[in-house]
Amino acid sequence: MAAEAAHHGVDLVPVVALLAAGVVAVPLFKRFGLDSVLGYLAAGLAIGPFGIGLFSDPETIISVAELGVVMFLFVIGLEMQPSRLWSLRGEILGLGVLQVATCGLLLTGVGILLGYDPAVAFVFGVGFVLTSTAIVFQVLNERGEMSTPKGQRIVSILLLEDLAIVPLLAFVAFIAPGSGEAEAGSRWVSIAIALGSIAGLVLVGRFLLNPLFRVLAQAGAREVMTAAALLVVLGSALAMQLGGLSMAMGAFLAGVLLSESTFRHQLEADIEPFRGILLGLFFLGVGMALDLGVIAQNWGLIATAVLAFMIVKAIGIYVVARLLKTSHSEALERAVIMAQGGEFAFVLYATAANVGLIDATVNAIFTSTVIVSMVLTPFAMMALKRLTPEPEQSMDGVEVAHDMRGSVLVIGFGRFGQIVSQPLLLRGEEVSIIDDDVEMIQAAAEFGFKVYYGDGTRLDILHAAGADHAKAILVCVEKPEAALRIVEHIKAEFPLATVMARAFDRGAAIELIKAGVDYQIRETLHSAFAFGRATLETLGVPDEEADELMDEVRRRDAERLEIQVVGGIYAGNQLLKGNQPTPTPLATPKRGGSAGNEEAAEAIRRAAASGEEAAPG
Repeated sequence: MAAEAAHHGVDLVPVVALLAAGVVAVPLFKRFGLDSVLGYLAAGLAIGPFGIGLFSDPETIISVAELGVVMFLFVIGLEMQPSRLWSLRGEILGLGVLQVATCGLLLTGVGILLGYDPAVAFVFGVGFVLTSTAIVFQVLNERGEMSTPKGQRIVSILLLEDLAIVPLLAFVAFIAPGSGEAEAGSRWVSIAIALGSIAGLVLVGRFLLNPLFRVLAQAGAREVMTAAALLVVLGSALAMQLGGLSMAMGAFLAGVLLSESTFRHQLEADIEPFRGILLGLFFLGVGMALDLGVIAQNWGLIATAVLAFMIVKAIGIYVVARLLKTSHSEALERAVIMAQGGEFAFVLYATAANVGLIDATVNAIFTSTVIVSMVLTPFAMMALKRLTPEPEQSMDGVEVAHDMRGSVLVIGFGRFGQIVSQPLLLRGEEVSIIDDDVEMIQAAAEFGFKVYYGDGTRLDILHAAGADHAKAILVCVEKPEAALRIVEHIKAEFPLATVMARAFDRGAAIELIKAGVDYQIRETLHSAFAFGRATLETLGVPDEEADELMDEVRRRDAERLEIQVVGGIYAGNQLLKGNQPTPTPLATPKRGGSAGNEEAAEAIRRAAASGEEAAPG
């Protein structure tokens, strides 16, 4: 019955297998601290021809899944306004050209040493120079480094490599056996077509796309907007493909042309789900395409080529980066991230095989070399992270907490702790402050705050910071798990101290209440209440009605919290019950306050007069 249904309808087995492989493998690999790309590759190998054999033609999967790379570059283009792209021209034409040329020469030499003819070695080497855009962008995206300066430099290099595929394809056809004047003429025609495709896409993007999306937006059909977004991406990719250029470059160019459009965010939201799924599908396809038969027959050559190419390419990238005054850590990280071959190498090797420059066996060896390098990249990145020590941080001006005896101990001096400490300092209370962020401590010192270095989750640090003498201990750290651990330590070791804690969210608040904290408040509670009250005013709601509405919101919030607390109703937090104490006016600072923070109190008064913050928040 199932076979008959599959025969007359859509065969869902491959679709379900692909989705299941990704859904199972990626979370599993992430749980063990491994890269998501590695999870996709392993899943593809498991269900491919050399695994359980659910798929016999991985090339078809890759050809479809390359649309994920295309959409990824479209989204990157949306974030790359023309002015921003122009500002990167130095990196693209300088750093990019220098890295591609240097690594191309080095890897061509490695190919010759491996026994290939110079022309074949050139194809092998420059194909490997073209880094995997999919892997590198995935890494940068997961780390949140796409828009950082070092991320932008890597993006610039990748853009140059995408552009380089055009002259490389032309050169491969030129050096192919039997190429002559006829082929030379056709190459000039191809170049003219490519330039025409770019010009046509620029004109369409400049004058037609915005009016098109404006009309569609007025129609109010959301699904048509999504279809139009896909049409723009795929249409621009097709235009570049027909012009003999990279599909990904066409999508990127379309994204850049729409980057200043009022519909940019809508387009990005429509494309994002397709991009993520297809990019994962691409990595699955690469894992399936790993031909274990070819590797088994030529394992010595492939292993040597992979190691030699990755090491030499990494050295070339590092040397170029250092010559251009890049720091050692950034140069080393860039070398490891970009040491692999990429998806455009498959295109170059296939073209070389089509024109008779290499045979099918050599093409399979070259392709396997690139795929293995892509598989090894996540391992190389993990090794780099383990082997390179964290940069040492200067401890200038930072004192470790010891023998402190303030009446109030503040643990954590971020944006929350800075504000909390100000009324205490203004009143002249003896406030002791500890934090484990060296940069924050150094910055606070510039504003007159004396903050000591100390990790509040450690019991010995709490003793050194004077927790046994403090009347009140204020836990103002950002991480909820750290706040809970600190409160548990204090309640167990210093039961007489009043403990007041910052809660990250409702769940953290409940855990703190269960740990016995005397007072807790969610960090965004009051700001959210104030925001809601201001919105009611904006809508013209009378003050009396607005006050009643906000009182009701507070009451319901308190009731929900009480219901969620296990073990009885919590009655200690008056603020959440709506019984806010009347604020006491700030008194004049008394003598005898914390000697290290008297300057801070003065800084607060000056800031209050000028309307500025007393310390960076």
